Amino acid sequence: MSRGELELEDELLNFWNLIKIAPQKWEEKEYGAEGGGFWVVAIFGTEVIYYNDIEEGFNISKYETYGQIKEYWCNQSELNWIIIELYKRIKSNELTS
Repeated sequence: MSRGELELEDELLNFWNLIKIAPQKWEEKEYGAEGGGFWVVAIFGTEVIYYNDIEEGFNISKYETYGQIKEYWCNQSELNWIIIELYKRIKSNELTS
């Protein structure tokens, strides 16, 4: 379990356990070619959480084709911050639906 996972509790940990996958290298056309892509660690709907080893942080991006990250982001976020951000977005969508 990673440090980011250890900081999750209750609903957030359950959410993470539902969306996480074994890390897989996915392509990203703009900056990913140099390192053979980026490590995707979770999939939720049409979005992925991936580790950007250039910037050394986690990001959320859309994808249309499995194995290909659509957008490059260079945030240097911790994994737990990204999970919290995605979870809050989902919860706020539930409230407005």
